[in-house]
Amino acid sequence: MSALDEEIHDLLRFAARRSMLPRFQQLADHEIEMKGEDDPVTVVDQEVENFLTEALTKLAPGVAVVGEEAAHKDESVLEHLSGQCWIIDPLDGTANFTEGKEPFGIIVALADAGKAVAGWLYDPVKDRLCHTKAGEGAFVNGEKVTAQTTGDTPPVAAISRIFLTEEQRAQVDAKLAPHYSLVDIPRCAAEQYPRLALGENDVSSFKRTYAWDHAAGVLWLNEAGGKAARLDGSDYRVDEQGKPGLVGASSPAIWDEFIGRVLNPPG
Repeated sequence: MSALDEEIHDLLRFAARRSMLPRFQQLADHEIEMKGEDDPVTVVDQEVENFLTEALTKLAPGVAVVGEEAAHKDESVLEHLSGQCWIIDPLDGTANFTEGKEPFGIIVALADAGKAVAGWLYDPVKDRLCHTKAGEGAFVNGEKVTAQTTGDTPPVAAISRIFLTEEQRAQVDAKLAPHYSLVDIPRCAAEQYPRLALGENDVSSFKRTYAWDHAAGVLWLNEAGGKAARLDGSDYRVDEQGKPGLVGASSPAIWDEFIGRVLNPPG
């Protein structure tokens, strides 16, 4: 790993071991709040974000920091997404964490002019770091990886129904269920993107596309030779927070086939 990757890995490991792992399956009720329906936040989210914000600011003075919790409290923070900035998801998979189950992780991305240029997805239980820099490939703990499919027929599609309307759920049943083996998502982008490159899932779709969830994973999957893009094939930008729809796949061919089925009538 590069010196920067080692530095980020050390920061993520320290944050997880200090704030996250000691509280896993030990959270008290008063340490959990709800930001919205089905959207919990914990004392861990805030502790990790505070630590990483301070550490990354020291590491790169002058580079803005966009943290999920800071943006929730003050939407003006999102204005930094169009410039050079760090993007932090301090506890990805918070719902899982509050229920005392895996997976969960920490995600950090570095972006410039609306595009991710580096990313780190950390699983603290496995001590697994998926990391990437634009144009340099995708890595897991320093070992370069190439995206692989499951090899299953039909392909495995991880589809979230959580934020879909009834009409959209019906479309999933009509357009996708006959052609894919549908599985649940892990509710953790730090886990879902690795699944798309490491042979566990072939394709996954996302309705909500917040930068802290997807900036690092999109870059990592694309650098691995898979494909992650908007439904119209355009690149994912971190500063398009409100734009829905994103698909990731273990290969461009699987991405193309999936999009064809989503956009065309069943038949």
